Amino acid sequence: MTRTKRAWVSAGIVAVGIGLSGPASVAARRDQAPAAQAASRTEKTAWYFYRVKWGHQDEFVGLFQKNHYPVLREQMKTGRITGVRTYVPTYHGDGRADWTFAVAITFRDAIAMSGPSGEADIVRKLYPDQATFRKEEQRRFEILDAHWDVPLNELEMER
Repeated sequence: MTRTKRAWVSAGIVAVGIGLSGPASVAARRDQAPAAQAASRTEKTAWYFYRVKWGHQDEFVGLFQKNHYPVLREQMKTGRITGVRTYVPTYHGDGRADWTFAVAITFRDAIAMSGPSGEADIVRKLYPDQATFRKEEQRRFEILDAHWDVPLNELEMER
């Protein structure tokens, strides 16, 4: 590397270093921090995304509807969950095709979202044949390429 290039690289590194510690960078980092939940609403929503392996979408949806959706409905009866909505893209390859099935679950509040779900007791009650239940749930996750959860913080736009 020539002396001129080294000088420019060094100057760039120093400039970046100064930028990271200056007041503007503090504001930039603050602006990238997770948003606080809107104060007007206590409910918390999380989106659960699934990317099902090609050719297995109907099987996945059937297993979800048979084994997991009833568990979520039981949690709605207890008041822990206030809403469950499911989504599929209109077309395969819609958007970036990151997901093929999504579930939006709205919880009563942050404590309900992060606290104990009681799911194990619900599963024992709803599915006396635990061996079949475990086998089908294992299959539901075997036919996935990916799964991720996104707890959301709602931003209040009207102040």
